[in-house]
Amino acid sequence: MTSERAGVRLAVDVGDARVGLAASDPDALLATPVMTLRRDKNQGSDLRMITRIIQDRDCKVVYVGLPLSLSGVETPSTQKAREFARALVEYCSAELHHVQVRLIDERLSTVSASEKMRASGVESRNQRAAIDQAAAVEILTHALDIRAAQGAEPGTLVIHNSA
Repeated sequence: MTSERAGVRLAVDVGDARVGLAASDPDALLATPVMTLRRDKNQGSDLRMITRIIQDRDCKVVYVGLPLSLSGVETPSTQKAREFARALVEYCSAELHHVQVRLIDERLSTVSASEKMRASGVESRNQRAAIDQAAAVEILTHALDIRAAQGAEPGTLVIHNSA
């Protein structure tokens, strides 16, 4: 076991209207909410902000939630998440060569986040502002648990398309 720190991990919950972010501590043990961004499909301000957060926090890995159906089948949302992850790789490739972007199964992350918020006393109508961050925390916690159990980064690496 090395004494080197694992490095900060960031999780991204991609939705049609918003993007939720959560980050780990430098030891990659604990996930905490960061912020919710408005999706900006035309101008890319959401991607630029995420890139800035990656740089400011010196993130090593970014997990983008991959919303599969309960049976594991891809949905239109799955394709949107893949496209978002590829765009993020493109934004990161110029300056942040050390960052890995990985797609990770996020089935039920929003449902689980909503249930936990409701259990802590947050009413459904008041969840909207925080649900995307909470879902990102669920994605990151899941990824960190897999990483700790397997000793390797979970998910599928998204490769920069240099063609």
